[in-house]
Order: sequence, then structure tokens, then C-alpha cells
Amino acid sequence: MQLDNLQAQHQFHIRQRIRFMVNQYEVHSVAPDGSEGGLLAFAQQKRLAFKEQVTIYTDDSKQHPLLGFKARQRLDLAATYDVTDHAGNPIGLFRKDFAQSLLRSTWHVEQAGLPAVTGQERSMPVALVRRFVDSLSWLPYHFDFVAGGQPVFSVVKKWGLRDRYVVEIQHPQIDRRLVIAMAIALDALQGR
Repeated sequence: MQLDNLQAQHQFHIRQRIRFMVNQYEVHSVAPDGSEGGLLAFAQQKRLAFKEQVTIYTDDSKQHPLLGFKARQRLDLAATYDVTDHAGNPIGLFRKDFAQSLLRSTWHVEQAGLPAVTGQERSMPVALVRRFVDSLSWLPYHFDFVAGGQPVFSVVKKWGLRDRYVVEIQHPQIDRRLVIAMAIALDALQGR
């Protein structure tokens, strides 16, 4: 997929594939009628990895890396994750705000040339229920990412046994690869 075509996208659908010992994610475009479009990216994450690293490919053949994210530290509750392109060049970063996340998950996203972006679960009651009832991992949630009070993007987990997400992008300059990395990280890292 050409980077310009990816950057033109304003919405993605992300689905988790259920596999033994790995989490896999498919990122799809959205067709004009709102249905799932073509595959834009594919990610695979090893479960229980000591130092978190996820590579996101152009498709499920895993032949051509598109981007990746990697934790700077091992086992850090407020780890910073660097997001890089296929050649290792920086795109941006994201990090969990551990203190604020005790009640409601909060993430910070940074990209050169843009103001700092903060994402937080919209509903405090849903956030609290998710913390204290582990068996409710299927419960939907909604993250709003804003900068200076203006919406940048949102990630909505839909109802269902299999994790599905709708990602809406409002800010034209945010790198879609950074948005994809953050959306996948919400599923892959949220319980940590």
C-alpha cells in the first residue's frame, strides 16, 4: 500500500484473529457503504513477550514490514513505545500514563510537528468495571484522543466475543501509521 493512500484514510476497521501463542490483527479500510474494505496492514504480537515489540506488515504474508513499535524498557508499567517505519526511521511514540490509568486508562501520543495528544477511556463507569471484573474483557469501550481540546482520533471496541475496533481519524496531519500502532496497542497492551 502506498503511504499517500494510507494517509488519505479517515477510518479503519481492526479485527483480532484468535491464534495459539500470538495475537494477530487485521487492519482494513472502510468501503463507502461502511462495510469492511481491503486489507491495509497485518500485525502479529507474541504473547507474554519480555520486551514488547510488534511488527506491522503490509499483509498477512509478513513479507513487507510497514511499521513497528517497541518498548524502550522491560516490564515498565508506564513504558514508552517508539513507533518506526519499515526502515527504522521514527514516526512518533506513545506511552501509558500509569497514575491516571489506575481509574481510567490514559495514553499520550507524540508526533513531530503536532501538539501532544492524550487519549482516555470516555466512560468512567465502564473503565471501573473493566478493572475489577476481569472476565468482562469483551465489554466495549471508547477512547477519545485529543490535542488542545480538539479531537484527533478515536478507537471504539465493538460488542462481541472477538475483538473488533472502529478507528475514526479527525486530524488530517496525524500519521495513520502512528494511529494504527496505538489502536493495536490498546488491545495488545491494555491489560498490562
